[in-house]
Amino acid sequence: MFLKYIKILKYFLIFFLISSYSYSIESHGLAMHGEPKYNKKFLHLDYVNPNAPKGGTIKYGTYGSYDNLNRVSFKGSKAAGLGYVHDTLMRRVWDEAFTLYGLIAEKIDMPEDRSSITFFINSKATFHDGSKITRDDVLFSLKTFQEKGTPNQKKTYGKVINTEFVEKNGIKMTFINNEDKELPLIIAGFLPILSKKFHADLDVTKTFLKIPLGSGPYKIIESMPGKRIVYERVKNYWARDLPVNKGQYNFDKIIYDYYKDSNVLLEAFKVGDYDYRREYNAKRWQNNYNFDSSSRKEVILKEMKNDRPSGMNALVFNTRKKLFKNPKVREAISYAYDFEWINKTIYSEAYTRTDSYFDNSPLASSGLPSDEELVLLNPWKDSLPENLFNETYSPPSSDGSGNPRDNLIKAKEMLEVEGWIIKDGKLIKDGEEFVFEFLIISPSLEKIGLAFQKNLEKLGIKMNIRTVDSSQYQSRLLNYDFDMINHTWRISLSPGNEQQFYWGSEVGKKDGSRNYPGIDSKTIDFLIEKLIGAKSREELTTIMHAMDRVLLWGHYVIPMHHSNIDRVAYWDIFDYPDKIPLYGIVIETWWINKEKAIKLNKL
Repeated sequence: MFLKYIKILKYFLIFFLISSYSYSIESHGLAMHGEPKYNKKFLHLDYVNPNAPKGGTIKYGTYGSYDNLNRVSFKGSKAAGLGYVHDTLMRRVWDEAFTLYGLIAEKIDMPEDRSSITFFINSKATFHDGSKITRDDVLFSLKTFQEKGTPNQKKTYGKVINTEFVEKNGIKMTFINNEDKELPLIIAGFLPILSKKFHADLDVTKTFLKIPLGSGPYKIIESMPGKRIVYERVKNYWARDLPVNKGQYNFDKIIYDYYKDSNVLLEAFKVGDYDYRREYNAKRWQNNYNFDSSSRKEVILKEMKNDRPSGMNALVFNTRKKLFKNPKVREAISYAYDFEWINKTIYSEAYTRTDSYFDNSPLASSGLPSDEELVLLNPWKDSLPENLFNETYSPPSSDGSGNPRDNLIKAKEMLEVEGWIIKDGKLIKDGEEFVFEFLIISPSLEKIGLAFQKNLEKLGIKMNIRTVDSSQYQSRLLNYDFDMINHTWRISLSPGNEQQFYWGSEVGKKDGSRNYPGIDSKTIDFLIEKLIGAKSREELTTIMHAMDRVLLWGHYVIPMHHSNIDRVAYWDIFDYPDKIPLYGIVIETWWINKEKAIKLNKL
């Protein structure tokens, strides 16, 4: 009998051990959901030409200036192209929603519950001076961003509660819990690996212009703040032949020239001062690209559809300001923004009105909340507007005549309910006049601002338009020193931790986040936490629909417009692969055609 009990106990223990064991996954790649598209033996990505020739120079034109080459400090304005200098542990690809493959880390080991991850450092990985990238550099980089990065970086990387060196070249990071399913990918794909030795005597909390020591495909060879920055391809780049890099980073030099005026920037392109340009203004695309070089096909104009979320391009209320604390007041003001007239008159009807933070994607909400969404939203029902549950969100619309009379009457009525009365042509409450400032950096926004200003005046509201230079603008954004701005939040097909940086209550109370509206919502905080813990694509999509509704009905912004078209203009000196990936054009896959370049005197 005793032996029988021993045997039963033995079987029980075996079962317990098996059932409680957390299986680990050793892999060359890491996907947010599902499995990586490319297997362990892949030779190159599908959207590259693996035999693309190296050589030549690509010149970009960019607006504004820079005063910072420090990847850590969020102060000042960082130079364009800094991402080329520092490699990460793994490289993201653009034909999958969110998947990474080995770079500095040649492989990873991770339990299925994602409670930790172990990165195994490629023995060939080196900085540009030939020194080895070690686990000490990885640990230094992690701790630096944990302690001295942006509010979002501190919060995200702070979820790593323990690190240890394992085996010959492994570094294991253990997380505070396994609820953030995206965290391993954030560390793998977004943590720049810095040289511990190079940064030893530098204050990384401050801006600096010392040329950094990196490990990426390019290094800085010339820096002239406010004028130009020049990158040179690292000929002996340690990762040049890795499958994830094959066929990319083909230009010998990358040059960014800075311009103080957006009109001058365009004219410089027309005369060939730089080579490649993305045009975000549809009307300018329609009206300003019919010049001699484009007529002669020396400049190529291309329009290509994309399948990525358009993001939210909007006029942003700073709800930290007393005037904009009331969502009913914010909603009322939105009736003064006449999209239909602006789109017809300023943009030649080239745009679509944005009615979701995640437009042009399956992540956008539509109709009324689904049963699955209500499971998430009902516990917060008392703190959410009733409209969210029984109306489909739609921004105010007009007949496009330029006289949105009905909208302005509606706005006036809403403002009166909130205690704002027009006296002597001025909107007043408790003796305070409704006056605010619209802060802009680009003169191209002035026309939109003036149209908005005209309608606001009819409500007794005075909106001052103030244009500042890029450095002042960035400084004021950093400290939330504005009433209203224009901003576009870019969204990927796999949103996650960055949503905390955009809308999270905690980061919105600290300088340097992109929670420009100052959103302070327990519901949104809850949904973000659910999002980063989503275990499937279906669950993620449901959460995004719910969050979209809460953001929209909070009236934190006035949605403007979007397009699902990429508009690019370039001098005809390039060739590129036939296949365009999911996210659109990847310029890193292009190369110089020498014959074409010689013909246009651009070699």
